[in-house]
Amino acid sequence: MSEILELADRVLALANDGEQLEVVVVKSSDTEIRVYEGDIESLTTADSQGVGIRVIADHKQGFAYAGSLDMEVIVETLADARDNATFGTPDEFLGLAEPDGIEPVELDLYRDVTVASTAEKIELAKELEAAAAAAEPRIQAVESSDYYDGAYEAAVVTTTGIRSASRESSAYVSVSVLANEGDDTQDGYGFAVGRELADLDIAKASVDAADRATKLLGAKQAPTERLTVVLDPYVAAQFTGIIASTLNGEMVLKGRSPFADRVGEMVADAMVTLIDDPTDARHFTASGADGEGIATRRNVLIDGGELRSFVHNCYTARRAGTTTTGSAVRGGFKTTPGVGTRAVSIQPGDVSRDDLIGGIENGLLVTSVSGLHSGVNPISGDFSTGAAGLRIRNGQLAEPVREVTIASTLQRMLLDVLAIADDVEWLPMSATGVSMAIGDVTMSGS
Repeated sequence: MSEILELADRVLALANDGEQLEVVVVKSSDTEIRVYEGDIESLTTADSQGVGIRVIADHKQGFAYAGSLDMEVIVETLADARDNATFGTPDEFLGLAEPDGIEPVELDLYRDVTVASTAEKIELAKELEAAAAAAEPRIQAVESSDYYDGAYEAAVVTTTGIRSASRESSAYVSVSVLANEGDDTQDGYGFAVGRELADLDIAKASVDAADRATKLLGAKQAPTERLTVVLDPYVAAQFTGIIASTLNGEMVLKGRSPFADRVGEMVADAMVTLIDDPTDARHFTASGADGEGIATRRNVLIDGGELRSFVHNCYTARRAGTTTTGSAVRGGFKTTPGVGTRAVSIQPGDVSRDDLIGGIENGLLVTSVSGLHSGVNPISGDFSTGAAGLRIRNGQLAEPVREVTIASTLQRMLLDVLAIADDVEWLPMSATGVSMAIGDVTMSGS
């Protein structure tokens, strides 16, 4: 990391008087492998590096980037950023991040995934495919077996005093299977995540895929009614991520959040606490610094049902008259910082999922949803999404159901939480999962 910091410092030394300069240097490497029937279907390895430069002068911003760390190219990129700033629209809230006195948490997020050979990674994907095929007699085919790993190093330095460097790695495997019984065929998926190959639980991924597929065999459409739904951890994580996106300071300032102007109100059942905590290394997306080089921190967004805060980067914080929450996000060196959550979770309860289900007389365990993001209106909070899962009758899992739609609003959903289980799952996304029971949801079917 010292090399990219030194390079960023060299660029920073080129700053002119009267301008703010931000330099972002990134180096990354990725490996993606897919196997099918024991053979390699695709294999991609990629190394990338580049620099993004942001200039702010006279309340106007310019940005430019280059996919090269050659100093001559970088000097040209700086000139482009300065030129772009002359065409910018003046904005009194523009300005780079400044140190806020919060020291970054030391996180152990990096493993050298290049230590393992490509051959070892291919064998892992093959092992997963074989394990999934043998996991259950009704598994008729493995559609895909995938391996992925990535390593990422970044430095952010500014003329305002930011000097940050971080590195992270990640790895995961996923498998998709088809199960067959009679004339019915159902699909299922499973995955495992970690920082390196040794973290990946092949057995769990293969069993999860087989279990998801076989449990839905014989599924039929159910009649329309209002009932209690239980979201399994993976589905709950998807909803949690969408809820968190409505607490984005940028969306709030634009009037595009159903929770705007509701800080201090009870927006959820008292058992609901929603936290964004990138400093928790168990999160797949944990990070010690945000996209502006500010230390990340634990932000409580909903506390005991009460809306406490939104997430902000430095720009949205200035506009809102508050301070950054260390929540700047950016897509590598090619973009300027946006704002968003990184590692969001609903705090688990103290009941097992079996006991949670055992307390429901009539319900639906939702194990998969389709079209969720397109089915949610983030401004009004309304949602309607396709779903599949298992009926719950008198506290027991019953017949499988598919081709139904569940509908409500995000606001109503949070207020109608009946129970939260203790089965936390760490997933390859920016939200963790935990089973939740939601009352009075409309299930539309036959």
